[in-house]
Amino acid sequence: MLYRKNITRPESLVRIVAGLALIAVSQAWLGVTPIGLVLAASGAVGIVTGVFGYCPACAMVGRKPLK
Repeated sequence: MLYRKNITRPESLVRIVAGLALIAVSQAWLGVTPIGLVLAASGAVGIVTGVFGYCPACAMVGRKPLK
């Protein structure tokens, strides 16, 4: 494995659910506008970090890997 997980399982689940909600809401309310696509991309990043259990931003600010 090229990385060590740095977010917990409950946080991963929250990131996945929040990412899905962000994509759904941004596309329902804003549609295919620039801001709607930016919000949908942000939701996709949340889903990916939740699925893999690794957040590069958390690692950059010093969050330690899980044991």
